[in-house]
Amino acid sequence: MKLSISAASYVGSVRHNNEDMVLVDSKFIRNNKHWTMVDIADVDRYLVALADGMGGHSSGEVASSDTLHNLQFYFSDLPPKLSVEDFNEVIFEWLESMNHIIDSKGRSDARFEGMGTTLVALAYYNSDFYWMNCGDSRFYRMHGSSLKQMTTDHSLSNLVGSDEHSNVITNCIGGGCKMSYIDMVQCTADINSGDVLLLCSDGLTDMLTDIEILNLLENGADASKLCKAAEMAGGYDNVSAAVIKIV
Repeated sequence: MKLSISAASYVGSVRHNNEDMVLVDSKFIRNNKHWTMVDIADVDRYLVALADGMGGHSSGEVASSDTLHNLQFYFSDLPPKLSVEDFNEVIFEWLESMNHIIDSKGRSDARFEGMGTTLVALAYYNSDFYWMNCGDSRFYRMHGSSLKQMTTDHSLSNLVGSDEHSNVITNCIGGGCKMSYIDMVQCTADINSGDVLLLCSDGLTDMLTDIEILNLLENGADASKLCKAAEMAGGYDNVSAAVIKIV
């Protein structure tokens, strides 16, 4: 099985700095785009992740960058052939440690007080795929002509069933969130040849409906083209995406 991966992260049409970041294996993408092809038969692990930082000024971009750099190192350093249960456990341990790192940085330097970030990721490890989510960035799967959101938004609007609080999240890494958690699901059986997987920040989904995203993907849009469509639709936030085509 091969993965054709495109990733992009842009500032959008309104904001002046980009607090998003995308990770593809060891490549960090911000204010740029990236494409690669990987044969997973040749690797024992592979990671694609997206972080949407928050905190104002430069704090959000620091939180998202620190989180992805730390996760990349931690994931690459894991021992091989952990069981599903042990893999879940080490990811939860990483989340606890990352929360402490982000919060400690805020306590020691007022510039970073209260900063935080979302995280959504697709991990391939020990012949299995996993998606993981903390916050309101999303993971979708396009199978045939159907687009399904696999993650659940950790947001106030989702909690109360109203769009009135659409920009308020209830879970993140750092950000003063004392009870951070991560949804993590083994999804190997859900991934088939011909599927298209999408990781994205809310800068994409706030600007484009699921139907619009589906139409773009069906017409072969890569991550950059999705982000540019969000910018054309208003681009009120930073916008980032990773598109993974199962070849």
